[in-house]
This record gives sequence, structure tokens and C-alpha cells, in this order.
Amino acid sequence: MKIKNFKFKQVVSTNKTAIRIIKKTKLNYGMIISDFQRNGKGQHGKKWISYKGNLFLSFFFNINKIKIPINKITKINCLLVKKLISKFYKKNIIFKSPNDLLIKKKKICGILQEIVFNDDKKYLIIGIGLNVIKSPEIKNYPTTNLLELTKKKINNKYLANQLKLIFEKNFIKYYRIVN
Repeated sequence: MKIKNFKFKQVVSTNKTAIRIIKKTKLNYGMIISDFQRNGKGQHGKKWISYKGNLFLSFFFNINKIKIPINKITKINCLLVKKLISKFYKKNIIFKSPNDLLIKKKKICGILQEIVFNDDKKYLIIGIGLNVIKSPEIKNYPTTNLLELTKKKINNKYLANQLKLIFEKNFIKYYRIVN
């Protein structure tokens, strides 16, 4: 499986851009990456705080042939993002239900999933926000970032390409596609 890249300087949100691309292109797989999003989406209608220099991307997949429940897909997606983070930070990375990854009890990444329909196809959009160089201040919810943890600046293009490879390599294995 090969995921098509869509790169933007700025979007309203990568998930909204994914929906627009799904409706225009009829592609089965894609990755939207943006340097900045003006109105990123979080869980339960919350806003995702988008600092320039952090990683904002969304994958979309046609899931008509996937036969596992959405809550298991959430855990799979967290596992795949955890694989990326663990390439740079080897210590304990915790999954906090429903969709956050924590290091040292601090949020480093949030994942938002949405299901959309276009014609007769069902798509899953996976929005991923990874704190790379700056952590948002969230009341009663400590946050961290890769720069703070590793003391190294990591290129977002490299991070996005690595995550794309992880999803391409593991999609069929974890998502149990039914023919």
C-alpha cells in the first residue's frame, strides 16, 4: 500500500483538509501534512493548540474492508505513533485512553479519529498532533515535547516520512483487511 502525500504551509485543520481531498479525489489512502493549522481539532470538540514547528498531519484510509471495531483501531493508531516516538525517545511512552500518548505523565501527542462517508465508501481520518518543539499550556494537563526530552531538534519532514512508512508497513498487518 502506498500513501499519497499532500503538503501545505497552512490549513484550517488537517482533518478538514482530508475530508475535502476525499470528496475531490476518490483516493483510498492519503496523508495531509501542514506546517500550521489555524483551527486544529481535538477530542470532544476541543481545539488542538497548534504551535508552528510541531507536527500536524492526518492520514485517511478507505475502511470498507476493515472488520475491527473503532476502539481497537484507536489503540492500533496510538501504537503506530508510539513506534515513531520511540525511535527518538526510548523510555516509557504511555497510552492514555482514549487517544493521548504521555511521557513522564505529560501529553506529547493527541490522536483524533473521524469516520466520513463519500459515495459508497467509508473512510477513517486519523489526525495526529505531535509536540515537537513547543508544548501548549493546558490547565490541569501537563504537556511535553521531543525537543525538551531529547535535547535535539528533529526535522518534521523526516518525522512525517517515518510515520508514513510505519503506517504503510503495518496497515495490512494490524487493520486485518477482509477481501
